[in-house]
Amino acid sequence: MTEPLQWARYHWQRLMGGTNREDDERPYNYSSLLACGGKSSQTPRLAGKHRVVVPHLQPFKEEYEKFCGTYVNNRIRTTKYTLLNFVPRNLFEQFHRAANLYFLFLVVLNWVPLVEAFQKEITMLPLVVVLTIIAIKDGLEDYRKYKTDKRINNSVTKVYSRKEKKYLDRCWKDVTVGDFIRLSCNEVIPADMVLLFSTDPDGICHIETSGLDGESNLKQRQVVRGYAEQDSEVDPENFSSRIECESPNNDLNRFRGFLEHSNKERVGLSKENLLLRGCTIRNTEAVVGIVVYAGHETKAMLNNSGPRYKRSKLERRANTDVLWCVLLLLIMCLTGALGHGLWLSRYENVPFFHLPEPDGHVTAPLLAGFYMFWTMIILLQVLIPISLYVSIEIVKLGQIYFIQSDVDFYNEKMDSTVQCRALNITEDLGQIQYLFSDKTGTLTENKMVFRRCSVAGFDYCHEENAKRLESYQEAISEDEDVADTPTGSLSNMAKPRAPSCRTVQNGPLGSTSSNHLAGSCSALGSGEGASEVPRSRQAAFSSPIETDVIPDTRLWDKFSQITPQLFTPPDESVPNSLPETLYIVDFFIALAICNTVVVSAPNQPRRKTRLSSLSGMPIKSLEEIKNLFQRLSVRRSSSPSLSAGKEPSAGIPNAFVSRLSLFNRVKVAPPVEEEVSQASGGLQELGSSACLPETEKRNGDAGIASVQVDGLPGQPSTSHLCYEAESPDEAALVYAARAYQCTLQSRTPEQVTVDFAALGPLTFQLLHILPFDSVRKRMSVVVRHPLSNQIVVYTKGADSVIMELLSAASPDGASLEKQQMLIREKTQKHLDDYARRGLRTLCIAKKVMSDTEYAEWLRNHFLAETSIDNREELLLESAMRLENRLTLLGATGIEDRLQEGVPESIEALHKAGIKIWMLTGDKQETAVNIASACKLLERDDQLFILDTQSKEACEMLMGTILKELQKNAACPEKSSLSEGLHQPSAPRDSGLRAGLVITGKALEFALQESLQKQFLELTACCQAVVCCRATPLQKSEVVKLVRNHLRVMTLAVGDGANDVSMIQVADIGIGISGQEGMQAVMASDFAVSQFKHLSKLLLVHGHWCYTRLSNMILYFFYKNVAYVNLLFWYQFFCGFSGTSMTDYWVLIFFNLLFTSAPPVIYGVLEKDVSAETLLQVPELYKSGQESEAYLPLTFWITLLDAFYQSLVCFFVPYYTYQGSDVDIFTFGNPLNTAALFIILLHLVLESKSLTWIHLVVIVGSILAYFLFALAFGSMCVTCNPPSNPYWIMQEHMLDPVFYLVCVLTTCVALLPRFTYRVLQGSLFPSPLLRAKHLDRLTPEERAEAFKKWRGAGKVGQVTSTCADHSAAKSERRPMCGPALIGMMSASSCAAEQGSSCVCETALDSDYSETKTSGMAKPSEG
Repeated sequence: MTEPLQWARYHWQRLMGGTNREDDERPYNYSSLLACGGKSSQTPRLAGKHRVVVPHLQPFKEEYEKFCGTYVNNRIRTTKYTLLNFVPRNLFEQFHRAANLYFLFLVVLNWVPLVEAFQKEITMLPLVVVLTIIAIKDGLEDYRKYKTDKRINNSVTKVYSRKEKKYLDRCWKDVTVGDFIRLSCNEVIPADMVLLFSTDPDGICHIETSGLDGESNLKQRQVVRGYAEQDSEVDPENFSSRIECESPNNDLNRFRGFLEHSNKERVGLSKENLLLRGCTIRNTEAVVGIVVYAGHETKAMLNNSGPRYKRSKLERRANTDVLWCVLLLLIMCLTGALGHGLWLSRYENVPFFHLPEPDGHVTAPLLAGFYMFWTMIILLQVLIPISLYVSIEIVKLGQIYFIQSDVDFYNEKMDSTVQCRALNITEDLGQIQYLFSDKTGTLTENKMVFRRCSVAGFDYCHEENAKRLESYQEAISEDEDVADTPTGSLSNMAKPRAPSCRTVQNGPLGSTSSNHLAGSCSALGSGEGASEVPRSRQAAFSSPIETDVIPDTRLWDKFSQITPQLFTPPDESVPNSLPETLYIVDFFIALAICNTVVVSAPNQPRRKTRLSSLSGMPIKSLEEIKNLFQRLSVRRSSSPSLSAGKEPSAGIPNAFVSRLSLFNRVKVAPPVEEEVSQASGGLQELGSSACLPETEKRNGDAGIASVQVDGLPGQPSTSHLCYEAESPDEAALVYAARAYQCTLQSRTPEQVTVDFAALGPLTFQLLHILPFDSVRKRMSVVVRHPLSNQIVVYTKGADSVIMELLSAASPDGASLEKQQMLIREKTQKHLDDYARRGLRTLCIAKKVMSDTEYAEWLRNHFLAETSIDNREELLLESAMRLENRLTLLGATGIEDRLQEGVPESIEALHKAGIKIWMLTGDKQETAVNIASACKLLERDDQLFILDTQSKEACEMLMGTILKELQKNAACPEKSSLSEGLHQPSAPRDSGLRAGLVITGKALEFALQESLQKQFLELTACCQAVVCCRATPLQKSEVVKLVRNHLRVMTLAVGDGANDVSMIQVADIGIGISGQEGMQAVMASDFAVSQFKHLSKLLLVHGHWCYTRLSNMILYFFYKNVAYVNLLFWYQFFCGFSGTSMTDYWVLIFFNLLFTSAPPVIYGVLEKDVSAETLLQVPELYKSGQESEAYLPLTFWITLLDAFYQSLVCFFVPYYTYQGSDVDIFTFGNPLNTAALFIILLHLVLESKSLTWIHLVVIVGSILAYFLFALAFGSMCVTCNPPSNPYWIMQEHMLDPVFYLVCVLTTCVALLPRFTYRVLQGSLFPSPLLRAKHLDRLTPEERAEAFKKWRGAGKVGQVTSTCADHSAAKSERRPMCGPALIGMMSASSCAAEQGSSCVCETALDSDYSETKTSGMAKPSEG
C-alpha cells in the first residue's frame, strides 16, 4: 500500500516545486453573477500582470521600493468631492442632465442682446436655485461618507515596526502592502492579508464575514502550508520569503498565488489562506498575516460599486412627455416668429412699429422674425418644467421616509424594517405585473426541521417529533425570546460582539493555560463570566424548533444492536447481506460528518487528537475501544501548549478540498509518547477522566427521555457545542444525528470527531472534501474509518443525482445486490412520499475504497488541480471518478415551513392581477406541494407538468397544451403577444384556471431562442408557473426573457446568493433579510424581513407612490402650460414682440416659489384610498398595472384643459378691462392673481385627502404671493426699467372689480373639470372612487361593504363557472386521456384527486410512458 502513496506524494512535490496552483476552486463558479453590492459584475476584473509582495523590512528595502512601493496604501475614500473640486465636479455631473443643459442654453441665449427677453440675472435665477438645491443635497451625502471614511481610516491595529522590532498601534490608513499585522479575537481585519500564524494548534482561524456578505456563521481559514507546524509565532525578522499572486480583482471566491522561500521552494496559496478586509476574527486568540492588497485594491472595496440607479417606468414616460412639451414650445415660438414677421411686414411704413437701430439700420422682417424665435424661447421657457426634476427627487425622498417609517414592516425578532436601497423607483412598486419568487427562505422560513428518514429501506416517521412541532407554535414566542434574542439591527451587524473566544494573555502566544479560559470575556473589559460566553453570539440556524429533535422509538430501539464487531475486518468471504444496524451507523455518521459545519465551544481549548493505527492491533472488545478513546479524549483536555509535542505535518491545510498531508498523517506517534504526553497533563486531567464510568453509565441508561448526551472528559458538553453551518440543511442533519447520540464533537482540517453513543468517541481521519456545488448537486467526504480502518466515501445530495450514481444491481445478482435493489426501490417510494408532503429530500450513500484505489484517484486529482487548461472540467471528471458505484444508505425528509402570512399574501397578489412564478431548485413534487400550500396553485387549477428530455418533445408538448388552453379561452389573443404587449391575466370567468410546472431540463429547451415565443404564449395562459430544478443562471434568464419580450414590469424576490442574478435583472429586486446572509439584500432595490410584507409594500405603498407621482407630474405639466399660455395669448395683442404683461420677477417666482410647494406636499401625502381598503380590495392595484393615472390620453387631456383654463384666465380680464386706460401691469396683475387661484384650486379638486398640512401650504402660497406683490409694488419703483409695478397690487386690492374678475375667472376656468368630477363620482365611478366612498363608512358598515364587494366580484366567476363547467367537463376529461395521447407521441396524465386535475407529461423522442400521479396535498403542519 505504501508504494503507490509514496509515488503520489513524490509526484505531487515535484509538481508543487515549480507550479502555481489554486486550492478549493469550485468546478463552476457563479460568483460573477452573485457579486455583492450594487451592480452585477458579469466577469471578475482580473488584471494581466501578477503582483509581487515582499516584506516591509530593512533587508528587503530595495526590492520593496521596486515592487510594493508602487501599490496603494490602506487609506480609503468613498467620497466624490473635495473642498477644491466640489463646485466644478458637481456642476459637471449636474449638466449631464438634458434639462439642466437646456436651461443653461437659455441663460447663455439671454445674454445675446439681439434676442434678450429678460434681465440677465433673472434668467439665471431658476437654474441657480435648482443647481444649488441639488448641490447642497450632494454635499450633505458626501459629508456623511467623509465622516465614515475618517472613522474607518483612523481605526487602530497592530503593525510590526522594523525600527522598534515589535508590533505597534497604527491607524488603518498607514498600513501598506508588505506589512505584518497581528490581530486578536473580535478584531476587524484592516486589509487583505495572507495568514501566516494562528494560535490555534491546527493553524485554523475562524472568521465572521457579516461585514462583507452579512453571513453570521463562522468560516475557517488556514495558515499557509509549512507555517502551521511552527511552535511559536512567526518572526517577521526571520521571514525571508516573497509572495507572488494575481493582481487585485473583485472575485471573492478566488485567490491565486504562491509563496516562494529563499531556497526557491514554492507553496501554493488559495482563498483559504486569505483574510479579507471587513471580516472579524472569531474563536481565535491571535493571528499574524502579511498584507497583499490594501485600501481600494482589497476585494471588499472592489465589490463596493455604490448605490444602484434605475430609471422608473414613470420617469421614462415623463421624459417622453417633456419632449412633447419641447415640440409644443417650438410650435409656439415659430408662431411668434411668424406672427412678428407678418406684423412688421404689414406695418412696414408705420415708424411706431418699425423703429430703426441706433446706427440707422432697419432690420428686415424676416431677420426680425428669426431673432424673435429665440426671444420667444426665452420668454416661454417655463413651459419646460425645470423644477419638476427637483420636485420628483424631493417627493421620492418623502415617500421613502414614510415607507421606512411604517411600523407594519418592523420585525421585532430581527430588529429590522424595510430598507429602500434604490431611491428613484418607488413608483414602480405600483405597476408590477409579474412576480418571480424563490422558494426556500423566501416563501418558507428557511428553518429546516428534521421530520422523517428512511434507512436501509425502512421508513421512520418520527411521530413524537411531529407532535412536538405541532405543539411548538403555542410556546414559540416564549422559547425564542430566550434563544433568538436579536443582537442588533442589520445595520449594526458588523460591529464587534461579545467575545466568544479565549483571552489573549500578555505572555507568549503559546502559553495560555486552561485556567485563564474562565475570563474569556474580560479581554474587552466586559466583565462577564464564562457562563455568558455561549450566549454572546447566536449561531445561525439554531432556534429550538431546529435543534430539538425527538428520536423515533422504532429506530432508537435498533441502536441497542450496534456493536463494534460490525466493523471488525472479516476474514471470511463476503457476507450475503449487510446487517441493518451497519446501515444505521453509517447513515448517522454520514449525517454528522458529511458537511462543512464548524464546531465551536467557547469554554473548551481545541486540541488535535493523534490517530492510532487501529489496523495494527486486534480489536477484542468494546471496553478496549473505549479505553483507547479515553486516552485520546484525555489528551484533548490538556492545555493548548504549542510545545506539547505537536506532530509535524507537511500537508497543505485546506478545510474544504484536498488533504495533501495525508501521507505524513499516516505516521502515528508511538504509544510511549502518548503515555508521556498524557502524564504531562497533570493531576487535573486524571481527575477529569475519573468521572468517565459515571458518564458511560448515564449514556447507557439515557434512553429516549434523555437524548442530550453529557460531555465526555476533555470534550465540551453537548449542550455547549455551537454548530456554525453554511446552510440550514446541514445544521438540521447534524442536529438530527445528535438526537440519536451521534454527536459531532470537533472538526479540524485533518480529522473530525464524532461521539457515537454505542461506540464511544470516533475520530475520523479526514482525507478529502469535495464541496457541494450547483452542477454536481452533491458533496462528499473521504475519511479513514477508525474502527474498520477502511477508506470510506460518504456522499449526500439530490435524489435525482444520487440514484444515478448507485452501483448497478440486478434481481438476478448476488444477495447483496438484491438487498441493494430492494433498498433502492423502497427508498424511492419513501422519497416520493416525502416530496408529496412538501419535504426537502436528500439521499445518503457511501462507498468503500481500497488504499490503492484511493491513491490512484488522488494522483489523478492532483494532476487536475495543477492543470492550467480545462481545470474546471478535469476537476469535475475527477469528482465523477470518485462518486460512483455508491451504496445507498437512506434518505432524509426535512420540512421547511411556510412563513407566516404567505398564503394570504399570494392570494392578495393574485387578486391584484400579478402573475406569480416560483423559481426553485427543489424537486418537482416538493415544489408543487409548497405551491399548493401557499395558494400559488389552487385546488381547481388545471395543472400541466412540462418534463421533457429533448427539444423536439418540448416543442410538441408545449404546442399541444397551448391548443388545449386556447380552446378553453384561457389565453389572450396571439397577436397581442407577438407585438410584445403585456399579457393580461386569464379571465376569471372562463371556468378554467391553469398552472404550469416545468423542470430544469425542459426549461433549458424552452429558453432557447426558437422556443421562447411559444413558451411565453403558454405561460401567458397560466395563472401561476412553477420552475423546479432551476439553476441560478436559469432564474435570471427567465426573468430577462419575460421582461424584455413581454415588456412588462417585473419584480424578483429572493433571500440567498443564488437569487442575486435574478434580483439584479428584474425591474425591481427585493431581498429577504433571512438566514442565508445579506447577499440578496445588498444586491436588491428594497429589502424586507418577510414575504408577507410584499402585500403592503406593493398594494398600499406601491399604489400610493405611483398615483401620487403620476398626478404630481401631470399637475406640473398642467400648471406650466396654463401659465405660459397667458404670455402666448398676450403676444397676439402686442405684435408678437416678446414682451410680457407681468414683471419678470413675478414671472420667475410664480413657478419657482408660489406654486412649487403644494404639488410636492401632494406628492408626499396624497392618499386616494386608505391602506385598509387597499389591502381588503387588492383588485384596486390593477389601476397601476394599466397606468390609468398616467396614460398618453390623460396627458393630452390635461394639456387641453390647461389651454382652456389659460384662455379663460386671459380673456375674462381682457374683456373686462377692454376700452379702459389701464396700463400693461395693471392688466397683468389680475391675470397673475386669477392664475394663482385657478392653479391652486385645481390641485384641491384633484386631491382625494386634504389634511391641515395641505391647507397650510396652499394658504401659505397665496399669502406669500400677496405679500411679495405688495412689498414688490411698494419698494421696486424702477427695479426692472422701463417696467413700473409701483403700487399696482395696493390699488387693485381696493378695487371691487379686481375681486370680481378673480372670482369669475376662477369659477369659469374650473367649471368643466369640477363638472366632470361630479358626474364621474355619481354616474360612472371608477373602482377607486367606489373604494374611496367606503372609507367614509363606519367600521361595521365598511366590513359589510367589503363582503359585498368580494361577493360581487365572485358572482361573475361563479355564474360563468357553473355555466361553462358542463361544457368544459366533456372536453377536459379527454384531455387527460386518449385524446391527448393521440396528439402526442407520449403523454401521461394524472387522474383527478379532489377537485384538481393534474396533467403530467414526460415526453421524449425515443421514450414514451404513461403514468398516473395525483396532485399532492398541502404540507401538514
